[in-house]
Amino acid sequence: MASTSNDSLPISIQNINPKVLKCEYAVRGEIVALAQRLQEELLTNPGSRTFKEILYCNIGNPQSLGQQPITFFREVLALCDHPSILERKEVEGLFSEDAIRRASKILKQIPGKATGAYSHSQGIKGLRDAIAEGINARDGFPADPNDIFLTDGASPAVHMMMQLLISSEKDGILCPIPQYPLYSASIALHGGTLVPYYLDEASGWGLEISELNKQLESAKSKGISVRALVVINPGNPTGQVLTEENQEQIVKFCKQEGLVLLADEVYQENIYVPDKKFHSFKKISRTMGYGEKDISLVSFQSVSKGYYGECGKRGGYMEITGFSADVREQIYKVASVNLCSNITGQILASLVMNPPKDGDLIYESYRAERDGILSSLAKRAKTLEAALNSLENVTCNKAEGAMYLFPCIKLPEKAIKAAEAAKTAPDTFYCRQLLNATGIVVVPGSGFGQVPGTWHFRCTILPQEDKIPAVVSRLTDFHKAFMNEYRD
Repeated sequence: MASTSNDSLPISIQNINPKVLKCEYAVRGEIVALAQRLQEELLTNPGSRTFKEILYCNIGNPQSLGQQPITFFREVLALCDHPSILERKEVEGLFSEDAIRRASKILKQIPGKATGAYSHSQGIKGLRDAIAEGINARDGFPADPNDIFLTDGASPAVHMMMQLLISSEKDGILCPIPQYPLYSASIALHGGTLVPYYLDEASGWGLEISELNKQLESAKSKGISVRALVVINPGNPTGQVLTEENQEQIVKFCKQEGLVLLADEVYQENIYVPDKKFHSFKKISRTMGYGEKDISLVSFQSVSKGYYGECGKRGGYMEITGFSADVREQIYKVASVNLCSNITGQILASLVMNPPKDGDLIYESYRAERDGILSSLAKRAKTLEAALNSLENVTCNKAEGAMYLFPCIKLPEKAIKAAEAAKTAPDTFYCRQLLNATGIVVVPGSGFGQVPGTWHFRCTILPQEDKIPAVVSRLTDFHKAFMNEYRD
């Protein structure tokens, strides 16, 4: 077969869409690519490294690190995917009565009772009804199933909203720094401008309204029309949980400035401190007396996080309120281009938002699974937080929620110079060295954004409890050696 020179190919790095080149996604970036190469090396040449396995602490992917799925959810999915099992006499010995009942109800709502069929572009109506019931139970305010768009995880919903809001680089989106790179990537792909507002690390990653005002005015002075405010609560990568008072200030700010509030609430089940509770922005705005005509709000939820961690099933939704009928038609049109989200993800989203209740036969075993996962995550967060704070030149705020710690590391000047010589950011240099020495994969803070001159990394709290001591000892030993090598 004749080889083709790159010069003769019709597409090159010079003529692809520059927005694609601008887009970056650090969670699956260069450190992860190196980790995958090391994993191949360990498979083909066991014993070639001082460690036996790669520990992926880079991404919120719970089941890849050993978290077990919720039995009730998986039983319902199995029965929906293979409904003929319901007609077999042994079904009652294999599946719980509640799972059989729920699956039978869901199947009646699916066109042709087939999970392989397309659905309505917003998602199956009966499943949206169940989600609306769950939102109502959570918030104490009614939800309309017609406001709910089921998506393949929360990410496509974010892309859909960016597509709607951004016309050119003159359209800006206020985003927290540090932020989840989905937002910077999505804004870049759609050709908009990320308007950063910095969270205050000294006050536990606080969100100050004065900072929002400052960045909004700065953007306006550059001719940027700010369209929306992104708030991630609980925070990713920072793990803070907003107070009700702070949320009320944010809602007021969006109303006053005419901004769409994009509320990323995918970690709503992941709260680890007794003095904080999750409150949705929908509940906050309705409690303040703001209705559909007062504020435009988009709330994102996903089946990938919480205690369920069903990342690969790709389920999620957005609830849109405060949008006119003609704009909603355009959102529906964009959703229709993708036909529909996958049915398994849709079913899971309905189960997550409408799980077993007290009084159901399966409730006690479901609750034991849920609470066991959440209490273990809280314990792991505390252990890793203490370990990070014990390291020289490292400070780490408490993980109040979500699945991550985002420690600040003061790197010696010698290490910063070595990073410059290696033509890489200092925190990437540290993370690369950590991976090569220990097999632990974390994400450099520069991938999330940080105050210039500060360095961080994001580490998940997801390795199972029996793996945490190994993570702590490997990280501690590496850090001591690193600091000794590069000490000024």
